[in-house]
Amino acid sequence: MPQNFPNPPSRWRVLLPRIGLLVALVLAFVLLTGLLDGGIGVAPLRLFDQPRFPLANALPGLLLAGVLLALSNRPLLSFGLAFVLEGLVYGVNLLKVANLGTPLLPDDFRMIGQLRKGGMHVLAGYLPHSPWPYLALLGALALVVMAWRFEPPLFRRHRRKRLAAGGILALTLLSMLASVSAWGKIYNARVLWLEPWSASVTTVHSGLISSLMLFHLQYGGSQHKPDRAAAVKLIEQSKPALLQSMQEPTAATEAPDIVVVQSESLFDPTIMRGYEHSNFLPNLRRLAAHGISGELHVPTFGGGTIRTEFEVLSGLSLRYFDNLQFPYLQMSHKALPSLVRVLSAHGYTTMALHGNDPSFWNRTTAFKALGFDRFVSQSAFPADAAKDGKYMADSAMTDEIMTQLKDSGPPQFLFAISIEAHGPYDVEPANTAERDAIPVPDGITGRDKLELQTYLYHIGHADAELGRLVKWLAQRKRPSLVLFYGDHLPALSNSYHIAGFVDGGDMLSQAGTWLLVDPQHPLAKPVHLDTASWLLPGKLLAQAGIHNDPYYALTQLVGPSLAALTEAPGAPPPTEGSAQQQLDLAMASVDQLRLSNKLDKLLPNTPAVPAADLARGGEAPASPSAVVPHSR
Repeated sequence: MPQNFPNPPSRWRVLLPRIGLLVALVLAFVLLTGLLDGGIGVAPLRLFDQPRFPLANALPGLLLAGVLLALSNRPLLSFGLAFVLEGLVYGVNLLKVANLGTPLLPDDFRMIGQLRKGGMHVLAGYLPHSPWPYLALLGALALVVMAWRFEPPLFRRHRRKRLAAGGILALTLLSMLASVSAWGKIYNARVLWLEPWSASVTTVHSGLISSLMLFHLQYGGSQHKPDRAAAVKLIEQSKPALLQSMQEPTAATEAPDIVVVQSESLFDPTIMRGYEHSNFLPNLRRLAAHGISGELHVPTFGGGTIRTEFEVLSGLSLRYFDNLQFPYLQMSHKALPSLVRVLSAHGYTTMALHGNDPSFWNRTTAFKALGFDRFVSQSAFPADAAKDGKYMADSAMTDEIMTQLKDSGPPQFLFAISIEAHGPYDVEPANTAERDAIPVPDGITGRDKLELQTYLYHIGHADAELGRLVKWLAQRKRPSLVLFYGDHLPALSNSYHIAGFVDGGDMLSQAGTWLLVDPQHPLAKPVHLDTASWLLPGKLLAQAGIHNDPYYALTQLVGPSLAALTEAPGAPPPTEGSAQQQLDLAMASVDQLRLSNKLDKLLPNTPAVPAADLARGGEAPASPSAVVPHSR
């Protein structure tokens, strides 16, 4: 008698539960990404009124999950691992916002390469000290391992089709990372919220992942082509004043040694409420009474030292280069026009000095491109060089400046980069009693109080070393100039929010401070001048009696009305159609042509280096030379 066997399940009865599982996982991934993000534009309930925002924010993670599913054939493992990796991105963003006040940008991922170039000891200082984030990460990884070990495959067959689908998803994800223009139909200012001058506003509305894509597609490609006609028009309009400026006579006296000190995170605390009448920088204030000083507008906040550093050494404004977020890490030029090269052409020997790893921020390569003769870095300092807190003390840097400056030979240009006041500010300083005695504004307590006190402790040392350096230079037989400035405000975001600023502005709009002084010939009356970091080299050259470089002379003519536009993380453009906007756009083209070495032929002929300059320098103009490691 024939036996009755149950009918095999239909194809759809098998597939529907699996499809339902995948749909549920996709929906859960979108909702959890919105919760993890926390932005008002991608909250889970936004799926009902503006679904494109949370969906666009989750799309890269979903593509990654699809690729992992094609490879592993395990849905919970794939979506879980993709979410863990997405969570790591959000964790890094949280650390950056807490320490630097700004969210992640695409170029921040270039920092991954710095981990093996001496940067780990700096970046590790920003990692959380609590064990809970690390335990949570370990727990998530444990769940991933369990899914790999115990989760059954989703599909028993169709391996070729699965891998083909995975290949298509992988190519789609790679096209997104490669900025294929088609993605601009989803990630653009018309579809999603984009405020190019404020990454934080963009992130709050569009979500972190979407904001990374928006900035990547908008600014990750090639730089806009300069308007050559606008540049020519500006130069022609400025030509009479430019030629007159370039023909100013060079002083017949001996060329001064030039010392530039880039003071880590230094700003004048009197701009904060509660510190209006403080005097944490007595030497700076005393020297400013006999020198040139004022507010300094810089292109960064809380970090990104090399942005200000690049502007000071090149005289180029980063406002005009949307795709140049970290210039030293992105530079492909073998030689860059710079303040260093102008001074070399006038007989100066040139040296950079920094008590840190030379490869961090790619400075070894960058300083070679900028034309420095030598780079004295951490390994060349004495083995017993003083430390205070996490880094080398500013007193050790001053000692090294004094060691390197010679009493004979050609004039010297020394660019010194301090590091003592570098954050984070939760590392105990050498003298905790001195730190603890520093007052703080009302309302600042706990960790915020300790970090603010630690910061003020360190900049007090920076100020003391400024006084010591200028006093020593005043006693030398050789003339000298000292340019001293802070590269950016420190990331003390909570203290800023609690105390506020005297001008009522936010922390991203605050200017730093700068000083230019002649130690042997102090001015009878102070000169107050608010300026921007990219205008400092022109001012320094003019003060040193070097007037014959047409580009830097041009910056001194047109720069003052543009200086205040330099803000961190980027200022809104001038009013459309205004005279300031027209000048701003023309100067943008000038700088873009200069960076690509196409400007010189448009500028007036550079007068030859006066014979008096060669006599003052003691040698012929130096050709740009490679940076060589220096040891004692």
